[in-house]
Amino acid sequence: MKLPLPARIPIIYGILMVLILVGVLPLYFYATNVVETNRDRLQRNEKILQNTVTATLAEDIAQRGKEIRSKLGDLAYAIVVTSGGSLERARVQAPALKGLLQNSTSTADFGIPLARLVNPENQYIEATAGQAVHDAFLEKELIRGLDAAEHLREYNGGAIAVGSGKTSRTVMVVSRPVVDQDQNYLGAIELVVDLDYLIQKLSDAADRDLEAFVVDQSGRLVASASPQYATGQDMTSNELVKSFVEQGANSRISVTKDYKLQVGKNMVPMLGTYDPVPGLGWAVVAQKPREDAYADVIDMQHDAVRFAMIAIAFSILIGIWAARRLTTPLSVLTHSSRAIAGGDFSQRVRLKSRTEFGELAQSFNSMTDDLERYVADLNKKAEENRELFLSSIQMLAGAVDEKDPYTRGHSDRVTRYSVLIATEMGLTEDTIDKIRISAQLHDVGKIGIEDRILKKPGALTPEEFEVMKTHTTKGAAILRPVEMLREMLPGIELHHESLDGRGYPHGLKGDQIPLMARVIMVADTFDAMTTNRPYQAAMDPEYVIRIINSLAATKFDPIVVAAMTKVFESGKLRIHRAATVSGEQAAAASNAVITTAEPV
Repeated sequence: MKLPLPARIPIIYGILMVLILVGVLPLYFYATNVVETNRDRLQRNEKILQNTVTATLAEDIAQRGKEIRSKLGDLAYAIVVTSGGSLERARVQAPALKGLLQNSTSTADFGIPLARLVNPENQYIEATAGQAVHDAFLEKELIRGLDAAEHLREYNGGAIAVGSGKTSRTVMVVSRPVVDQDQNYLGAIELVVDLDYLIQKLSDAADRDLEAFVVDQSGRLVASASPQYATGQDMTSNELVKSFVEQGANSRISVTKDYKLQVGKNMVPMLGTYDPVPGLGWAVVAQKPREDAYADVIDMQHDAVRFAMIAIAFSILIGIWAARRLTTPLSVLTHSSRAIAGGDFSQRVRLKSRTEFGELAQSFNSMTDDLERYVADLNKKAEENRELFLSSIQMLAGAVDEKDPYTRGHSDRVTRYSVLIATEMGLTEDTIDKIRISAQLHDVGKIGIEDRILKKPGALTPEEFEVMKTHTTKGAAILRPVEMLREMLPGIELHHESLDGRGYPHGLKGDQIPLMARVIMVADTFDAMTTNRPYQAAMDPEYVIRIINSLAATKFDPIVVAAMTKVFESGKLRIHRAATVSGEQAAAASNAVITTAEPV
């Protein structure tokens, strides 16, 4: 409705303008000055914190490396003394030498699960602490360590993961030659060092909300407390790690920088620091999202805004007190308008005044009445449009089903089964709703298949089957222009894909197939096998469930199959049992599912 323009500007506007100029501008300049003064200081403190954490970790790791090398030197010396300067042949098997190795694995302050002494004839003895850690990768590292020792060089190997499951651990191999006083090679001593101590140190950094890990000079992961990274993983996609690798042997000082990190599909602004570890060629990296790193800055800005708002409110209160009754109507109007702006259209301005404020309140209430009716009408129309949309989808799917007497009601059943499976899997209501629509329309592409193929009473020829397979892409092409159905297209186009890559239309594998399509393909197969088709008789539902379970992890997603099985066993999914088919028919039908010989 049109409201009449006021004949004059109320004096209240002038009062408010003065209040804003007097109250807001000084506060704005004050808040800006405070924020600018303290922002750099807070950012600098965060960088100092990261530098302190990485420097401490780097020093701890370097110190631990020195201790390990010192222990290795002491052990080599003890071996020379104990062996009398010779480890040839059977002398390497001496019990005293075995005792030295055993003592080194059992008394170390750090984990040494394996110690090995090798003589020039490549005969060796070894001692282990706890369960043996042998595997192929470790043996290769031990060979590299031996080769370095034979060339009278010390060796610090890279981090490798050994074992599996709960017994998995990250270790590294260190070795040095055993030589006599004349530096003649007597043999090699090799230690396998457990890097669990390093992971514990990195875990402590998490208490400060920092993600910390260690990389070697090539940018591969040495250790991390986070399960999302694997030992040996290439971390050079991280800009901070890449910077360390590019510095190479020149890297001597810590570096702190802002950069962006790919997390999923998003580029997340980060603040990170790396600190080189002396003597090992490693670097300790600590990072956190910039939003978290500068949280104090953001809080300070929010506090400044809150303080400014409080001061503004105080100024307005003083103005209200000074303006007496002139400002009271304005406060009432402001309160009511804010409530209405927040969506509460039941709010009305309770103001009785013979001034222009009374006229404004009356006009405002009339406008709110119109808005409330308009919003109610919009909500009603939106619900009607949704119902019309869903009904149109159901009618379209029904029209497709009616083209083939064998698939009458197929889309409705597949929709019901898909919703039951998705609900059992605990998916969100929004996701379930998308699956419901996609399942209802999953065979809409059959509207573009010739009736002579679609209604053929027997098995299709290979050429006919190739035509029938196009119903997935036809359906997606038909519905792609409809913006509201854009998110439902994967279930329509890809519900005949297979986890092993033998499906169609694109031969996708595993997680390449969207969850929506993986749900619909199980529901679609179940309905196809429990209803009569030209190429097979309806089978017993329990038998079909067994067939579907046998194809889990090859054709179907095991999680979806498990949900389908649970729904069936709980009795939520009830259908009329078909007459049990013969063994030959069942086998043929099972093979049809496995090879995707017929579309369902």
